[in-house]
Amino acid sequence: MTIAEPVAVVVGSEEQRPVPWGAAIAGAIAAAALAFVLHSFAAAIGLAVSSTSPTWRDSSSVLHVLSGLYLLLTAIAAFAVGGYLAGRLRSPFDGTPDDTEFRDGVCGLLVWGIAIVLTIFLTWATVQTLSRVATPTGDTSAPTQSVPGENLIAYDLDRLFRTERRPPNVDLHYARSEAARILLTSAGHTGMVAEDRAYLVRLTAGATGLSAGDAETRVNTVISQARADIRKSRQAAVILAFMAGAAALIGALVAWFAAIAGGEHRDGRKTPPSWLRLTTRP
Repeated sequence: MTIAEPVAVVVGSEEQRPVPWGAAIAGAIAAAALAFVLHSFAAAIGLAVSSTSPTWRDSSSVLHVLSGLYLLLTAIAAFAVGGYLAGRLRSPFDGTPDDTEFRDGVCGLLVWGIAIVLTIFLTWATVQTLSRVATPTGDTSAPTQSVPGENLIAYDLDRLFRTERRPPNVDLHYARSEAARILLTSAGHTGMVAEDRAYLVRLTAGATGLSAGDAETRVNTVISQARADIRKSRQAAVILAFMAGAAALIGALVAWFAAIAGGEHRDGRKTPPSWLRLTTRP
């Protein structure tokens, strides 16, 4: 009986597969999953990037900064885990230490890009699910008209049309949307024009039964408060957008260096990183 000699099987080298998609996708899934869990905890403890109240009056600039810092910490933790796993799982490369380090870093950047796309998709899916739960299908009592940004001044619209003498079965959906469009113009550089202010006074008087003088006083108060609420929302949007951009950039750096660290542990290298060798070279 003749025993067949073992046949050597050539495994695809790194040159044949220059882009380590398998390791990058695995690391990205881990990073996106961890980021989603941390964002869920942030929503539970009130540090989500959006306010839980219908307006921004209950949140402050300190809360926005804390939310941004939590976003930074989430990016650091998620991309560190994802980048390290990708670098550790990537196939070894037979080349110079600098070339190997560069390939590991690029693998970390792939993790960063894929994880951002996955996180955006998970967030979008969650928001769509929550919106369906909040507004069931077939609910005819929901408003048929809406204005972008109307939720910022929802309470101001409530104050504008508040009355105890409104006739039953009165539909104010369109009136609220029209008033919201007018109030949103008050945050512009030129402010609300006199014609719109006069029309808003007549609209309020007709919907609430107030006299012209009382309606004008209420409109002036609501315009001032709505302008302040819109200014707060703009400040919050600037702070959170800046922190989100900073978190994305820092996440890219963390994923790069975490993948390099994973590659060093994979290969058992003891050499310092290239940037450290360049700074210490005489």
